[in-house]
Amino acid sequence: MFRLHVLLVKDDSDTRHVQRIAKEAGLSMKICAVDALDGTIQRALKNGIFDAVLLNLFLPLSRQGLDILSRLNQRAPDTPILVFTDCDDDETTLQFVREGAQDCLIKDACDARLLIRAIRYAIERNSMQATLRALCLLDDLTGVYNRRGFTTLAQHQMQIARRRQIGFFLIFIDLDGMKQINDNSGHVAGDQALIAISQLLAFTFRGSDIVARMGGDEFAVIACDNDAFIPDSAAPIIARLENAIERHNKRHFDETPLSISCGAILFDPDENKTLEQMLKEADDIMYANKRQKKNVSASGTGTGANSGVTPRML
Repeated sequence: MFRLHVLLVKDDSDTRHVQRIAKEAGLSMKICAVDALDGTIQRALKNGIFDAVLLNLFLPLSRQGLDILSRLNQRAPDTPILVFTDCDDDETTLQFVREGAQDCLIKDACDARLLIRAIRYAIERNSMQATLRALCLLDDLTGVYNRRGFTTLAQHQMQIARRRQIGFFLIFIDLDGMKQINDNSGHVAGDQALIAISQLLAFTFRGSDIVARMGGDEFAVIACDNDAFIPDSAAPIIARLENAIERHNKRHFDETPLSISCGAILFDPDENKTLEQMLKEADDIMYANKRQKKNVSASGTGTGANSGVTPRML
């Protein structure tokens, strides 16, 4: 039987009991303070180094504790998180489960045998949930999220952003000339173009960002790296994508060049806008940019695959 490797994330409260039963359970454990979740630990979480995360939190329940849980879930969505608390209150412990914890363990009532069983059950449940989410929320052709997946994750991200008073960019993207690709080169070429754009989006944006195919030749991205400074414009973000597309076109010079049109808006946590309203605004900006590109192209001053983006913020 393999040895489980866990990360114990601790606040200022006493973790000696948790460490003792983890040792008795034969766990391989790394201990990290909440304020020391640095790049090394984040990369280890992202790469699946840990089988589970044990989050030790001081109660009564605080907004900070829920934010820590939320951040860990974003950084390691495939790693189950078990919360250790001192409080045996059903409503409090249920709140942690609602926020994404696989289980909530009471320190004084937990021993080595219970801890091992809880971790193994959490790993199994997390794996089953990930499989179900993938079946329901992923686009069959491209492998990125579908509209349902985007809506589910975007609404969750909006809740987090409002709670933490942070912004994020929503970017609506349309693959230019999809009909011409299908008509001139066939639907197989059209599918390959959609797959290529999806791969470029996944490559350009961070793992914490939400990339989705909304249907047909339309895509949406939420750039939601909460630890990054939100710039005054989405232009640098879109410029990275355009550069990636340009490099792709140079490598695949014998294929139809890819080109996109984009519309970007900034989510303001103080405004009471729905996801549907944000998508509509970003979509309107995208179509305005597409019309501008067509006008420039018709005048004979076009620049090929440039997306012609002029992002606007809320």
